[in-house]
Amino acid sequence: MRTQSGKYIIPILTTIVAGCTTMGTGTGSTPSGGSPTVFSWESSDGVTGTMSATMPGGQTYRGQYFQITKTTTVDSIGPLWVGGWSGWGDPGGWGWGYWGTDPSPDFITHYSGRVVANLAQPSGAHMRCQFRLAIPDEGMNGGGLGRCQLPDGTTIDASFPKN
Repeated sequence: MRTQSGKYIIPILTTIVAGCTTMGTGTGSTPSGGSPTVFSWESSDGVTGTMSATMPGGQTYRGQYFQITKTTTVDSIGPLWVGGWSGWGDPGGWGWGYWGTDPSPDFITHYSGRVVANLAQPSGAHMRCQFRLAIPDEGMNGGGLGRCQLPDGTTIDASFPKN
């Protein structure tokens, strides 16, 4: 598409769309201070995106994250259940309460205003995460605190500063 001045508008639109992408980092460790973890996230819509967690030794978990809002549907958060529960033990563990074996409206109600993620290694091992946002209207950009659980049950406390 050309504008009246003869220049292409596509590069301008690409720049505008790319300008909407937000990204940030966070840090984490086990409650005793071990296993320092570096988190990074990126979003183009403010409520969903990709996240990675790099553990000591270079093991990296990657996947989608979702901010649960009043407009979230059960179908839209289906990827949170990829990988099943193998290795996680009791899903009701340390406060995962409504993160049962299948998505449900109760999950959306319980986690509304939070960010949840299911991150995986290429080997298939999964890490699940939940974060309380400091400023929910700003999504991950507003910062927050949370916790992730590794397949062996080890937890990582995470902190994301406000951007």
